[in-house]
Amino acid sequence: MTNRYVSPLSERYASEEMQYIFSPDMKFRTWRRLWIALAETEKELGLNITQEQIDELKAHADDINYDVAKKREKEVRHDVMSHVYAYGEQCPKAKGIIHLGATSCYVGDNTDIIVMTEALKLVRKKLINVIYELSGFADKYKSLPTLAFTHFQPAQPTTVGKRATLWMNEFMLDLEELDFVLSTMKLLGSKGTTGTQASFLELFDGDQEKIDKIDPMIAGKMGFKECYPVSGQTYSRKVDTRVANVLAGIAASAHKFSNDIRLLQHLKEVEEPFEKSQIGSSAMAYKRNPMRSERIASLSRYVMIDALNPAITSATQWFERTLDDSANKRLSIPEAFLATDGVLDLCLNVVDGLVVNDKVIDKHLRSELPFMATENIMMDAVKAGGDRQELHELIRELSMKAAKNVKQNGGENNLLKLIADEPEFNMTLNELNKTMDPARYVGRAPQQVDAYLKNVIQPMLDGNKDVLGMHADINV
Repeated sequence: MTNRYVSPLSERYASEEMQYIFSPDMKFRTWRRLWIALAETEKELGLNITQEQIDELKAHADDINYDVAKKREKEVRHDVMSHVYAYGEQCPKAKGIIHLGATSCYVGDNTDIIVMTEALKLVRKKLINVIYELSGFADKYKSLPTLAFTHFQPAQPTTVGKRATLWMNEFMLDLEELDFVLSTMKLLGSKGTTGTQASFLELFDGDQEKIDKIDPMIAGKMGFKECYPVSGQTYSRKVDTRVANVLAGIAASAHKFSNDIRLLQHLKEVEEPFEKSQIGSSAMAYKRNPMRSERIASLSRYVMIDALNPAITSATQWFERTLDDSANKRLSIPEAFLATDGVLDLCLNVVDGLVVNDKVIDKHLRSELPFMATENIMMDAVKAGGDRQELHELIRELSMKAAKNVKQNGGENNLLKLIADEPEFNMTLNELNKTMDPARYVGRAPQQVDAYLKNVIQPMLDGNKDVLGMHADINV
């Protein structure tokens, strides 16, 4: 439809897999699974529920009669009770025991936890694949010298691969945080309207031992280890805050990565993939804009700011439950995941097709290398009998002259010639040129890459072999 708003997260950015996790179909199928788990638990604990009723519920777990639910909701203005009604129409024998003892948050909140957990697993899978792609890139270019920058000013050289490990390390910190939050995800369980389980006290005639078994049994049936030990009507909204903060952390790492790629593309050193028929600018046909990296930055900013929504929501809940969280949650949580999903797909696509222009990298490095080699040159001159303090002052003056020639005259860096012309250094221009091997100035960068990949990245990848090998297609 062209006459109604459609979210760009669905149309342009998020994958079909992530969109399904937050789809109505996933939501309402999960509701029915939860109703089945509740009925089975109540039957196993002695309530008058038959296997025939359970079987009937299972038979219609997935063929949801949406038309009936939609019509009923217009009448009663309550989504949960509309679906209870619709399920009951399909299951006349079980109609009377659907949702027994539960409140709306039993299906709503437990489903939210299940959906977020599944979405975190997909984010984790994509994050690991981004790290995997970067590890191959880092290994390939671990020994390729390049200018490093501090304050975006040329600094002591590093290697292209070493720089990639910095991006990886950010993502590894995010993975650690994600794994921790995933390990803490628990269901709400079935605790009633204010969290006291009063309805179950009535259903089970005050049998505390049976009531204590309800939540663990439901959790087990839904694939969780446990439920939160206490709650009001809802699970604590701080859970949403923790989840959103993980996504915001990933977004921050992706943003930093995309910034570096955009700056490197400006320098023409490293470029994101650019397809044969891609248009960079409507006016300037020669341009190759880093549009994918720019999109990473754009979506990442959205995710980082969106994390404020769950934080403020958790801070403003009243007592056992208020409903001012609902409309916000419906927007902020799915959109945070959909945008993060889009960001990681873009990261995968960019890393998979990065173009390294080694000749440009070498040219830029060599234009600055004489300045960075001055300490080595000075030490060689001292070994040959020169005075360290006098040589230091002289090389400082010559460096200023060379910098002036570059900046004010638009000339080449002539520092080596200036040094060769000074008898105090006792070195010929040919001898000085021999010191200009960039590999001499990258420190332990290649060895650091090897150690990082071997000791940190490879063990993580070995433990996650089953999720490797993803590739991302970009819609636009």
